[in-house]
Amino acid sequence: MSNFAERKPHAVFTPYPLQGHINPLFKLAKLLHLRGFHITFVHTDYNHKRYLKSRGPNALHDLPDFRFETIPDGLPPLDEDADGDVSQHIPSLCDSIRKNFLQPFLQLLARLNHSATTGLNPPVTCLVSDCFVTFPIQAAQELEIPVLLLSPLSAAAFWSFMHYGTLVERGIVPLKDESYLTNGYLDTKVDCIPGLENYRLKDLPDFLRTTDPNDVMLNFFIEETAKIPSGSAVVFNSFDELERDAMNAIYSSSVFPSVYTIGLFPLLLNQSPQNQLASLGSSLWKENTDCLEWLESREPGSIVYVNFGSITVMSAEQMLEFAWGLANSKKPFLWIIRPDLVTGGSVILTSEFVNETRDRSLIASWCPQEKVLNHPSIGGFLTHCGWNSTTESICAGVPMLCWPFFADQPTNCRYMCSEWEIGIEIDNNAKREEVEKLVNELMVGEKGKKMRETTMQLKKKAEDVTSPGGSSYVNLDKIIKEVLLNQKTSFD
Repeated sequence: MSNFAERKPHAVFTPYPLQGHINPLFKLAKLLHLRGFHITFVHTDYNHKRYLKSRGPNALHDLPDFRFETIPDGLPPLDEDADGDVSQHIPSLCDSIRKNFLQPFLQLLARLNHSATTGLNPPVTCLVSDCFVTFPIQAAQELEIPVLLLSPLSAAAFWSFMHYGTLVERGIVPLKDESYLTNGYLDTKVDCIPGLENYRLKDLPDFLRTTDPNDVMLNFFIEETAKIPSGSAVVFNSFDELERDAMNAIYSSSVFPSVYTIGLFPLLLNQSPQNQLASLGSSLWKENTDCLEWLESREPGSIVYVNFGSITVMSAEQMLEFAWGLANSKKPFLWIIRPDLVTGGSVILTSEFVNETRDRSLIASWCPQEKVLNHPSIGGFLTHCGWNSTTESICAGVPMLCWPFFADQPTNCRYMCSEWEIGIEIDNNAKREEVEKLVNELMVGEKGKKMRETTMQLKKKAEDVTSPGGSSYVNLDKIIKEVLLNQKTSFD
């Protein structure tokens, strides 16, 4: 992987300011850094404080060409009782991104380019942004530099969001009233999204499940996705064979100037020696690494890993159903429980549950998930179906139990359970008996065994496309040359 002999190109990265969106953009930043780019990664002030708190004050030393900058998020501070370690209110963030982010970002770019005149850093040569954070497109146009947009979602979920406006125009959404959530309407097949013809409304990202035509999230996605075609290119943490129908529809739509698949990121990063980047993570929570030591003492393939991601919340009653389902399965488990996982209160697990599972369970507040999933003792993953978790589980060859919570997770769940056959869906209102039964099916049942084999086959395909000469490996070099360095040849 060659570095550029000339002055380093300088890419400025702008994630949507939530953990699940930061992770894939951070991996792409690492990939470009390994190929010779100077990186500036832009956090909001709030997230940067969380980042330093989780990583320690010395986390950013000794990285002269991978730097962090901040811009304000335009939101009032969280109340004083909050510990500053929770994700912010998503609709408020969306509203603020549209209204408040562009000017501070332009000022930051001007500052970076000014410091380039004194040799502190190279001038900014390109922007890389989350595709749902489109203000960098305007900044790129003003500076006359390319802007690459990364979808942090599956291609199918991205493509669904691109058609929210069509669904509104056709009167399919907003819902007529609340009864449409439960009367079978969400089972309606959607025939207006090319490549997703057999999808039901309930399979699409769930922000369309609103009765309000002025819903902040519905309108945020309609407005932001309308701007995406103005970017220089769109890139996916996926590969063509994984999402053939959605990708074929996107390629043939001619909506975007260029489209590339360069996934799956964990395996693509494995192709490079990490050097000083190895210890540089993207977590906003402090990761508990003691769990890795605990896993060392466990039998291969014996542990159920449970993690509902960075946003999912549940009721105390639902929490207890999962807890007793796990306990009654008699299977050992590692359960990641964020302090804010339970709505309206703190997490309380009964002493009876703790005593029942003491010798075969470990509970932690956060963990280095990729290391956990790749540990030989992990046999299955009970997940919320976020795209990062989905792809990381595929890269580790671990089958899943699926409990989608919101956003793109129903779309990913459909992939896992209906198309790829590497997951089993748990009912939204899961009871302990169902959890117990499905945990056992996943870990020791015939279906679990078959899913494990299928997941390993998908992992092999992902390894092939991310190896030298594979499509994702080649596409990353194409993006660098054709988009970020803008070196298209006359016959391209």
